[in-house]
Amino acid sequence: MATITALLREASSEIGSESARIDAELLLGFVLEKNSAWFIAHGDDELHPTVQAKFLELLQRRKAGEPVAHIIGSRGFWTLDLAVTADTLIPRPETELLVELAISKFSPDKKLRILDLGTGTGAIALAMASECKNSAVVAVDKSANALAVAIENARTNHLRVEFIQSDWFAGLQNRKFDLIVSNPPYIPSNDPHLSLGDLRFEPLSALVSGSDGLDDIRLIVSQSQKHCLPHAWLMIEHGFDQGEAVRGLFFEAGFVHVETVRDLEHRDRVTVGQWAEMP
Repeated sequence: MATITALLREASSEIGSESARIDAELLLGFVLEKNSAWFIAHGDDELHPTVQAKFLELLQRRKAGEPVAHIIGSRGFWTLDLAVTADTLIPRPETELLVELAISKFSPDKKLRILDLGTGTGAIALAMASECKNSAVVAVDKSANALAVAIENARTNHLRVEFIQSDWFAGLQNRKFDLIVSNPPYIPSNDPHLSLGDLRFEPLSALVSGSDGLDDIRLIVSQSQKHCLPHAWLMIEHGFDQGEAVRGLFFEAGFVHVETVRDLEHRDRVTVGQWAEMP
Protein backbone atom coordinates (compact mmCIF):
# COMPACT_ATOMS: atom_id res chain seq x y z
CA MET A 1 0.00 0.00 0.00
CA ALA A 2 1.29 3.49 -0.86
CA THR A 3 1.69 6.23 1.71
CA ILE A 4 -0.28 9.44 1.38
CA THR A 5 2.89 11.43 0.60
CA ALA A 6 4.00 9.02 -2.12
CA LEU A 7 0.54 8.85 -3.65
CA LEU A 8 0.17 12.61 -3.80
CA ARG A 9 3.64 12.99 -5.31
CA GLU A 10 2.91 10.46 -8.04
CA ALA A 11 -0.55 11.89 -8.73
CA SER A 12 0.83 15.42 -9.03
CA SER A 13 3.35 14.32 -11.65
CA GLU A 14 0.62 12.57 -13.63
CA ILE A 15 -1.79 15.52 -13.62
CA GLY A 16 0.91 17.83 -14.93
CA SER A 17 -0.96 21.13 -14.52
CA GLU A 18 0.16 24.29 -12.71
CA SER A 19 -2.13 23.40 -9.85
CA ALA A 20 -1.31 19.67 -9.90
CA ARG A 21 -0.45 19.33 -6.20
CA ILE A 22 -3.53 21.28 -5.11
CA ASP A 23 -5.70 19.25 -7.47
CA ALA A 24 -4.36 15.98 -6.08
CA GLU A 25 -4.91 17.09 -2.48
CA LEU A 26 -8.46 18.23 -3.23
CA LEU A 27 -9.31 14.88 -4.83
CA LEU A 28 -7.77 12.84 -2.02
CA GLY A 29 -9.31 15.11 0.58
CA PHE A 30 -12.70 14.55 -1.03
CA VAL A 31 -12.28 10.77 -0.83
CA LEU A 32 -11.00 10.85 2.77
CA GLU A 33 -13.20 13.77 3.90
CA LYS A 34 -10.06 15.51 5.18
CA ASN A 35 -8.45 18.90 4.47
CA SER A 36 -4.92 19.56 3.22
CA ALA A 37 -3.63 20.33 6.73
CA TRP A 38 -4.45 16.75 7.74
CA PHE A 39 -2.05 15.42 5.10
CA ILE A 40 0.92 17.10 6.80
CA ALA A 41 0.45 15.10 9.99
CA HIS A 42 -0.50 11.87 8.22
CA GLY A 43 1.87 11.80 5.26
CA ASP A 44 3.33 8.43 6.27
CA ASP A 45 -0.07 6.80 6.66
CA GLU A 46 -0.92 4.07 4.19
CA LEU A 47 -4.23 4.11 2.38
CA HIS A 48 -6.60 1.16 2.27
CA PRO A 49 -6.73 -0.33 -1.25
CA THR A 50 -10.42 0.56 -1.58
CA VAL A 51 -9.71 4.22 -0.78
CA GLN A 52 -6.71 4.27 -3.11
CA ALA A 53 -8.78 2.79 -5.93
CA LYS A 54 -11.46 5.48 -5.50
CA PHE A 55 -8.78 8.19 -5.56
CA LEU A 56 -7.17 6.76 -8.70
CA GLU A 57 -10.58 6.69 -10.39
CA LEU A 58 -11.02 10.41 -9.72
CA LEU A 59 -7.44 11.04 -10.78
CA GLN A 60 -8.14 9.55 -14.20
CA ARG A 61 -11.03 11.97 -14.66
CA ARG A 62 -8.77 14.90 -13.79
CA LYS A 63 -6.06 13.66 -16.18
CA ALA A 64 -8.71 13.63 -18.91
CA GLY A 65 -9.22 17.35 -18.27
CA GLU A 66 -12.40 17.36 -16.17
CA PRO A 67 -12.31 20.25 -13.68
CA VAL A 68 -11.75 19.34 -10.04
CA ALA A 69 -14.80 21.40 -9.08
CA HIS A 70 -16.98 19.20 -11.30
CA ILE A 71 -15.43 15.98 -10.00
CA ILE A 72 -15.98 16.79 -6.32
CA GLY A 73 -19.04 18.98 -6.93
CA SER A 74 -17.88 22.06 -5.05
CA ARG A 75 -15.46 24.98 -4.98
CA GLY A 76 -14.42 27.33 -2.20
CA PHE A 77 -15.06 31.04 -2.77
CA TRP A 78 -14.53 33.84 -0.26
CA THR A 79 -15.42 32.17 3.05
CA LEU A 80 -18.02 29.90 1.46
CA ASP A 81 -18.17 26.37 0.12
CA LEU A 82 -20.29 26.35 -3.03
CA ALA A 83 -21.85 23.55 -5.02
CA VAL A 84 -20.80 23.60 -8.68
CA THR A 85 -22.34 21.85 -11.67
CA ALA A 86 -21.85 21.83 -15.43
CA ASP A 87 -24.63 24.46 -15.62
CA THR A 88 -22.51 27.10 -13.85
CA LEU A 89 -19.23 28.89 -14.24
CA ILE A 90 -16.66 27.62 -11.74
CA PRO A 91 -15.96 30.40 -9.19
CA ARG A 92 -12.40 31.61 -9.49
CA PRO A 93 -10.13 33.29 -6.91
CA GLU A 94 -9.63 36.40 -9.05
CA THR A 95 -13.35 37.16 -8.81
CA GLU A 96 -12.88 37.74 -5.07
CA LEU A 97 -11.33 41.08 -6.08
CA LEU A 98 -14.79 42.19 -7.18
CA VAL A 99 -16.15 41.40 -3.71
CA GLU A 100 -13.25 43.20 -2.02
CA LEU A 101 -13.81 46.34 -4.09
CA ALA A 102 -17.54 46.32 -3.42
CA ILE A 103 -17.03 46.02 0.32
CA SER A 104 -14.46 48.81 0.30
CA LYS A 105 -16.96 51.37 -1.04
CA PHE A 106 -19.44 51.10 1.83
CA SER A 107 -19.47 50.74 5.61
CA PRO A 108 -20.41 47.15 6.59
CA ASP A 109 -23.50 48.19 8.55
CA LYS A 110 -25.00 50.32 5.76
CA LYS A 111 -28.35 49.15 4.38
CA LEU A 112 -27.66 48.65 0.69
CA ARG A 113 -29.64 47.41 -2.25
CA ILE A 114 -27.25 45.16 -4.14
CA LEU A 115 -27.72 43.48 -7.53
CA ASP A 116 -25.60 40.61 -8.88
CA LEU A 117 -26.10 40.08 -12.61
CA GLY A 118 -25.49 36.59 -14.02
CA THR A 119 -25.06 35.04 -10.60
CA GLY A 120 -24.26 31.45 -11.65
CA THR A 121 -23.43 29.56 -8.44
CA GLY A 122 -24.40 32.67 -6.48
CA ALA A 123 -20.76 33.22 -5.50
CA ILE A 124 -20.67 37.03 -5.62
CA ALA A 125 -24.18 37.55 -4.26
CA LEU A 126 -23.63 35.17 -1.36
CA ALA A 127 -20.24 36.65 -0.52
CA MET A 128 -21.85 40.10 -0.42
CA ALA A 129 -24.71 38.81 1.71
CA SER A 130 -22.24 37.28 4.15
CA GLU A 131 -20.37 40.58 4.55
CA CYS A 132 -23.20 43.11 4.32
CA LYS A 133 -25.63 41.70 6.85
CA ASN A 134 -28.06 44.64 6.71
CA SER A 135 -28.26 44.76 2.93
CA ALA A 136 -30.86 43.38 0.53
CA VAL A 137 -29.14 41.31 -2.14
CA VAL A 138 -30.84 40.41 -5.42
CA ALA A 139 -29.24 37.92 -7.83
CA VAL A 140 -30.41 37.18 -11.37
CA ASP A 141 -29.52 34.62 -13.99
CA LYS A 142 -31.07 33.64 -17.30
CA SER A 143 -30.49 29.95 -16.61
CA ALA A 144 -33.05 28.18 -14.42
CA ASN A 145 -30.54 25.38 -13.81
CA ALA A 146 -27.90 27.83 -12.60
CA LEU A 147 -30.44 29.52 -10.32
CA ALA A 148 -31.30 26.16 -8.77
CA VAL A 149 -27.63 25.72 -7.86
CA ALA A 150 -27.43 29.25 -6.43
CA ILE A 151 -30.58 28.78 -4.36
CA GLU A 152 -29.19 25.57 -2.89
CA ASN A 153 -25.90 27.33 -2.10
CA ALA A 154 -27.79 30.06 -0.27
CA ARG A 155 -29.65 27.44 1.74
CA THR A 156 -26.56 25.44 2.73
CA ASN A 157 -24.64 28.61 3.68
CA HIS A 158 -27.63 30.04 5.59
CA LEU A 159 -27.67 33.30 3.64
CA ARG A 160 -30.62 35.34 2.44
CA VAL A 161 -30.62 36.42 -1.22
CA GLU A 162 -33.55 37.10 -3.53
CA PHE A 163 -33.11 35.09 -6.73
CA ILE A 164 -34.87 36.05 -9.97
CA GLN A 165 -34.74 34.35 -13.36
CA SER A 166 -33.96 37.21 -15.72
CA ASP A 167 -31.97 37.95 -18.84
CA TRP A 168 -29.81 40.67 -17.29
CA PHE A 169 -32.17 43.55 -16.30
CA ALA A 170 -35.22 42.27 -18.21
CA GLY A 171 -37.10 40.92 -15.18
CA LEU A 172 -36.33 43.76 -12.77
CA GLN A 173 -38.91 46.32 -13.95
CA ASN A 174 -37.93 49.69 -12.44
CA ARG A 175 -35.99 48.45 -9.41
CA LYS A 176 -32.93 50.51 -8.49
CA PHE A 177 -29.80 49.65 -6.55
CA ASP A 178 -26.90 51.18 -4.64
CA LEU A 179 -24.47 48.65 -6.07
CA ILE A 180 -24.55 46.57 -9.25
CA VAL A 181 -21.90 43.88 -9.67
CA SER A 182 -21.33 41.35 -12.42
CA ASN A 183 -18.90 38.76 -13.70
CA PRO A 184 -20.47 38.44 -17.17
CA PRO A 185 -19.29 36.46 -20.19
CA TYR A 186 -16.34 38.32 -21.74
CA ILE A 187 -14.40 35.87 -23.91
CA PRO A 188 -14.39 36.47 -27.70
CA SER A 189 -16.18 33.75 -29.64
CA ASN A 190 -13.05 32.76 -31.57
CA ASP A 191 -10.70 32.65 -28.56
CA PRO A 192 -8.52 29.50 -28.77
CA HIS A 193 -8.55 29.13 -24.96
CA LEU A 194 -12.16 27.92 -25.20
CA SER A 195 -10.85 24.54 -26.34
CA LEU A 196 -8.34 24.25 -23.49
CA GLY A 197 -8.41 23.32 -19.81
CA ASP A 198 -11.47 23.74 -17.61
CA LEU A 199 -13.19 26.03 -20.12
CA ARG A 200 -14.06 23.00 -22.27
CA PHE A 201 -16.41 21.79 -19.53
CA GLU A 202 -18.13 25.08 -18.67
CA PRO A 203 -21.28 26.48 -20.34
CA LEU A 204 -20.43 28.64 -23.35
CA SER A 205 -23.25 31.01 -22.43
CA ALA A 206 -21.32 31.93 -19.27
CA LEU A 207 -18.08 32.48 -21.17
CA VAL A 208 -18.58 33.88 -24.67
CA SER A 209 -19.93 37.31 -25.60
CA GLY A 210 -19.60 38.20 -29.27
CA SER A 211 -16.61 38.62 -31.54
CA ASP A 212 -14.74 40.92 -29.12
CA GLY A 213 -16.14 39.52 -25.87
CA LEU A 214 -17.84 42.79 -24.96
CA ASP A 215 -21.44 42.33 -26.13
CA ASP A 216 -22.86 41.60 -22.67
CA ILE A 217 -20.74 44.25 -20.98
CA ARG A 218 -22.01 46.84 -23.46
CA LEU A 219 -25.58 45.88 -22.64
CA ILE A 220 -25.01 45.90 -18.87
CA VAL A 221 -23.32 49.30 -18.85
CA SER A 222 -25.87 50.93 -21.14
CA GLN A 223 -28.91 49.55 -19.30
CA SER A 224 -27.56 49.95 -15.77
CA GLN A 225 -28.22 53.69 -15.73
CA LYS A 226 -31.97 53.31 -15.20
CA HIS A 227 -31.35 50.85 -12.36
CA CYS A 228 -28.87 53.01 -10.44
CA LEU A 229 -29.84 54.98 -7.37
CA PRO A 230 -28.07 58.34 -7.01
CA HIS A 231 -24.32 57.80 -6.61
CA ALA A 232 -24.61 54.03 -7.10
CA TRP A 233 -21.54 52.00 -8.06
CA LEU A 234 -21.25 49.66 -11.03
CA MET A 235 -18.49 47.01 -10.93
CA ILE A 236 -17.75 44.57 -13.74
CA GLU A 237 -15.13 41.85 -14.06
CA HIS A 238 -13.58 41.49 -17.53
CA GLY A 239 -10.61 40.18 -19.49
CA PHE A 240 -7.02 41.26 -18.93
CA ASP A 241 -6.93 43.16 -22.25
CA GLN A 242 -10.35 44.84 -22.03
CA GLY A 243 -9.76 47.50 -19.38
CA GLU A 244 -9.43 50.45 -21.75
CA ALA A 245 -12.50 49.46 -23.76
CA VAL A 246 -14.65 48.91 -20.67
CA ARG A 247 -13.58 52.24 -19.15
CA GLY A 248 -14.66 53.88 -22.39
CA LEU A 249 -18.10 52.29 -22.09
CA PHE A 250 -18.43 53.53 -18.51
CA PHE A 251 -17.51 57.10 -19.43
CA GLU A 252 -19.80 57.06 -22.46
CA ALA A 253 -22.72 55.97 -20.27
CA GLY A 254 -22.16 58.83 -17.82
CA PHE A 255 -20.27 57.16 -14.99
CA VAL A 256 -17.60 59.05 -13.05
CA HIS A 257 -14.69 58.05 -10.82
CA VAL A 258 -14.04 55.29 -13.35
CA GLU A 259 -10.98 53.11 -12.82
CA THR A 260 -9.74 49.64 -13.68
CA VAL A 261 -8.26 47.62 -10.82
CA ARG A 262 -5.66 44.94 -11.39
CA ASP A 263 -5.57 41.49 -9.82
CA LEU A 264 -2.70 39.89 -7.91
CA GLU A 265 -0.99 39.03 -11.20
CA HIS A 266 -1.10 42.73 -12.21
CA ARG A 267 -3.66 42.18 -14.96
CA ASP A 268 -6.66 44.41 -15.58
CA ARG A 269 -9.54 42.60 -13.89
CA VAL A 270 -12.39 44.84 -12.61
CA THR A 271 -13.63 48.21 -13.82
CA VAL A 272 -15.69 50.34 -11.44
CA GLY A 273 -17.57 53.58 -11.83
CA GLN A 274 -20.05 55.72 -9.89
CA TRP A 275 -23.32 56.88 -11.36
CA ALA A 276 -23.41 60.65 -11.78
CA GLU A 277 -27.02 61.57 -11.11
CA MET A 278 -28.35 63.75 -13.90
CA PRO A 279 -30.03 67.03 -12.94
